[in-house]
Amino acid sequence: MPAAGWRVAWPAALALGVLSALGFDPVGLPFAMVLAVAGLILVARSLATARKRTVAVAGLLYGVGFMGPLIWWMNAVSHGAYVGLALAEALFFIPIMLALRAVTRLRLWPLWGAAVWVLGEWARGRFPFTGFPWGRLAHTSIDTPFASYARLVAMPATSAILFVVAALLVIVATGHGARARGAALAGILALAGLGAALPTGIAGAEGTRQVALVQGDVPGVFLTWPIGEIFKLHAAETDRLASRVETGKVPKPDMVLWPENATDTDPSYDLAVRRRIEALSARLDAPILVGGIFDGPTTETALNAGVVWTAAGPGERYIKLKPVPFGEYVPFRKEAGAIVDRLARDIPRDMLPGDEPGAMRIGNTMIGDTICYDIAYDGVTRRAVDGGAQMIVVQTSNAAFTGTAQPEQQWDISRLRAIETGRWVVVPSTNGITGVVDPDGSVVDRAPMHQPATISAEVTLAGGRTPALVVGAPLEWALVILGLGGWWLGTRRRETGNA
Repeated sequence: MPAAGWRVAWPAALALGVLSALGFDPVGLPFAMVLAVAGLILVARSLATARKRTVAVAGLLYGVGFMGPLIWWMNAVSHGAYVGLALAEALFFIPIMLALRAVTRLRLWPLWGAAVWVLGEWARGRFPFTGFPWGRLAHTSIDTPFASYARLVAMPATSAILFVVAALLVIVATGHGARARGAALAGILALAGLGAALPTGIAGAEGTRQVALVQGDVPGVFLTWPIGEIFKLHAAETDRLASRVETGKVPKPDMVLWPENATDTDPSYDLAVRRRIEALSARLDAPILVGGIFDGPTTETALNAGVVWTAAGPGERYIKLKPVPFGEYVPFRKEAGAIVDRLARDIPRDMLPGDEPGAMRIGNTMIGDTICYDIAYDGVTRRAVDGGAQMIVVQTSNAAFTGTAQPEQQWDISRLRAIETGRWVVVPSTNGITGVVDPDGSVVDRAPMHQPATISAEVTLAGGRTPALVVGAPLEWALVILGLGGWWLGTRRRETGNA
């Protein structure tokens, strides 16, 4: 392939990053990221003899072009948080680009490249702190024939398959000879056709349950509402639900699900809140999953948790496994506070992570609870299902991101989780998106945004495991190891060639 200088490669990489971001909400252009990755492969191959510095800058510019628009919604938290997170994520594309350039020297480079891409997503999802598994290639598969691969091989390998499609597009465009191009085109059609034919749906049906999702809404601008107001809104909407049940307008629920942060005081100590929850549970004769901020073991700590509450009091609970750094806790609090003084003011207590999966019993049902960003982490839902979860609950509060693309991006991840796990996914949110997704990833119901609402739905429980839940983790580790090996082999081949 003809060599390209930095004057061509750098702006091309930046533009391809922006194209990648267009594959996600608010634009949601189908296959935009696949086309962008194909372009990035071309850039990597055109820099085969370039300096590492040139390749590294190309990777950084792609990362900036991608992450800048993708997570623009972080400005709702603060401009500093947005810039910091976007740059931190963009830096990962420096080694990704260097590795991608290296593996394009190898035979079967599309497969080596797919492993490198998964290696990059694996690293972004784990470092630093708890990582940030947002903007994965697999996430763009929703509403395409490739979404069903999530049920077969899980999200990491789905990213690998989409990378292979991008690589085959490169061969179609640049391959030498009609045979190579024809084989690449046939490969793309075969992967798309197989995806369209793969089954989705429930993983072993085990009866049904009637669930009620309560969206109480929030009273104004983020962090300006009086303490206790969000609880009052959710309690009032639950009262309205009880009235509709009593008059026969909606079926009696087997469980009532409140969102994350439905109460900002700990009902264990706030007796008025506790009595109100227990009275609501008694009136409905159903347990309530209460999402709230609960006191930690010290005055400087808190827990973001979902607690099963009945008329008799609290029962099992799930503590969020992946609290958000600089959003729910402050790493290096003293040093960070000296630089950004509002951190100490806006996040006065550090939320501690849980250590147990979200599999817990509510009434006669095992649910897999996740809280907000938890749903983006493969291991969180996998552990919940391993613990016996028959359906997935995503308690979320997107109040900070009202009017941005963040709720829709998270919603698409929840839909893919339904396909991957073969389970219904129900999402109670404070102000939206509250909704119900079936195991095909189809939206069964969705509440209006930014107003009190309740969804009543019958969901089918699952007792089996999809192939993805069995092979997903081993496949990811295999791809990570292959990615590292391919990077080393490609680098060694260059060094050997220069010897």
